[in-house]
Amino acid sequence: MGQTKGKGLSRRSFLHGAGGMFALPTIISAAALGAEGRPAASERIVMGTIGFGGRASGVMPAFMREDDVQMVAVCDVKGNRRKLGQDTVNRHYGNTDCDAYIDLRELLARDDIDAVLIATGDYWHSAAACLSARAGKDMYCEKPMSVTITEGRALAETMKRYGRIFQCGTQRRNVSQFMFAANLVHKGLLGELKTVHAEKAPNWHETYETVLPAEPEPPREVFDWDLWLGPAAWRPYNSKYPSRGFWGGHLDFAGGSYTEWGSHTVDLCQWAARKDDTSPAAYHLVGKDVEAYYEDGLKLVLRAGIGRGSCGVRFEGTEGWIEVDDSGHIDVHPESLRSKRKLGKGYPVDDHVRDFLNSFKSRRQPAAPAEGAHRSITACHAANICRRLGRSVKWDPVKEEFVGDEQANRLASRAYRQPWRL
Repeated sequence: MGQTKGKGLSRRSFLHGAGGMFALPTIISAAALGAEGRPAASERIVMGTIGFGGRASGVMPAFMREDDVQMVAVCDVKGNRRKLGQDTVNRHYGNTDCDAYIDLRELLARDDIDAVLIATGDYWHSAAACLSARAGKDMYCEKPMSVTITEGRALAETMKRYGRIFQCGTQRRNVSQFMFAANLVHKGLLGELKTVHAEKAPNWHETYETVLPAEPEPPREVFDWDLWLGPAAWRPYNSKYPSRGFWGGHLDFAGGSYTEWGSHTVDLCQWAARKDDTSPAAYHLVGKDVEAYYEDGLKLVLRAGIGRGSCGVRFEGTEGWIEVDDSGHIDVHPESLRSKRKLGKGYPVDDHVRDFLNSFKSRRQPAAPAEGAHRSITACHAANICRRLGRSVKWDPVKEEFVGDEQANRLASRAYRQPWRL
């Protein structure tokens, strides 16, 4: 099934064998012993990467920059991405030890791997995370963590059941300007929080469903179409599907603008409002946008045009407001609040990666755990359902179902294609 098999001693085999005579090789590399301050091989977190697309090409190197990580395997259904990922790892470590797999199940079967980076397409995130948890792996999983509400709940429950550490790739929880904005709310410096604004992505404003005409399917080693589809509904191969610009708005594979940036910006709003254990209870169409209300009256507005860069958020209270985005620019009122900021350091993904690794070691929840990620993406999915139906919907955040609305509840889940399951 996979291209290559795991090779060399696993970390656990190394530890078990060390107590026996002649268990260690005669010559041990300086890197293995932890020279130059790097932890010895037996103390490193052994990792694999599942999906080497645009996100992984940035996040995987962030993991490898950490001295206590050893990346040993890459999996991707596309042959060119699989080779690129493998070469990236080997080039970083100066060896040829990285294994490459087509099927994520083969990577997850390796007992020497402690944790995985999941950076597949959106519709694969929940299934890959649940498979990883059942295989005993902790995970850093790219956002959005689900493409339906029921997927997110299943993922969160699976993490609890298996006691796994799950960090959602909503890295802005570890970015200084967003941390500053949330802290102003948490410390009551904006007064009583009244309205939070979350920016939606400029692309994929409209979601869609379509089946494209069949084209000749590539050889499996070039592109495994069946595995690319994974739990999504089967359809004949067409070369247009794998383009992120296409599948990012397709409802079988993603959720369009609201889940693309909303997974970050709604998440930041929920974090600031300390609502990681709930979601808004009512959703209303206002033009092409959605306004939602929590049970306590807090208003959430999902719209475009917040801030001066991407992924903008705005928090409004009775005594002030703040607006921040990826550009680093901060608009705040009163201006005197600006002095409360403490500058952060490091590239955003690095800090979020480090937070996950620290949680791996301590077994404490990271900055973006499964339950919080599920609750925030639930708001995005509910907003999408509101837009698809063209009317208001009511959500029960305790029962996690739409109130008296069979049509909306049908859109909260999807059937998984066999043999995949949550």
